[in-house]
Amino acid sequence: MVKRIEPGPGQESVWDYPRPPRVEESTKRIRVEVDGETIAETTRALRVLETSHPPVYYIPPEDVQSELLSQTRRRTFCEIKGAASYWTLRVGERVIEDVAWSYADPSPGFESLSGYLAFYPSRVDACYVDGERVQSQAGDFYGGWITSEIVGPFKGGPGTVGW
Repeated sequence: MVKRIEPGPGQESVWDYPRPPRVEESTKRIRVEVDGETIAETTRALRVLETSHPPVYYIPPEDVQSELLSQTRRRTFCEIKGAASYWTLRVGERVIEDVAWSYADPSPGFESLSGYLAFYPSRVDACYVDGERVQSQAGDFYGGWITSEIVGPFKGGPGTVGW
């Protein structure tokens, strides 16, 4: 059985997040960096909250250097949000495959995510929420952003598949 960490003042427990997930607006400054270059920066992100997962931040396309991205052939399907497409990032000579994903036509209830991009913190040099450097969620499937405001335990690491 999973033992929930009790949140302290100003913290959230991922075990208080809903399933199915909830999408909410965030006015926090979200920034993604590669090779010292800001790839994306916004105060208009959408945050997806789902039981046992750190939040995933979706960034509006107009706040991303989209000229550095190209769509890949990779596709996955989320039973809740729908079909996801993936993106490769090119910064100078550096190429990072499947660095981000998006939903062109999300499932009902998640239409607000349409066209927004979510970056894997583990695949870029740094991600920040209001200036705090993010820790990436364990594993290579989920793309949650862990900050000091979020407590778990978090799904994604070894032995968590059945959660």
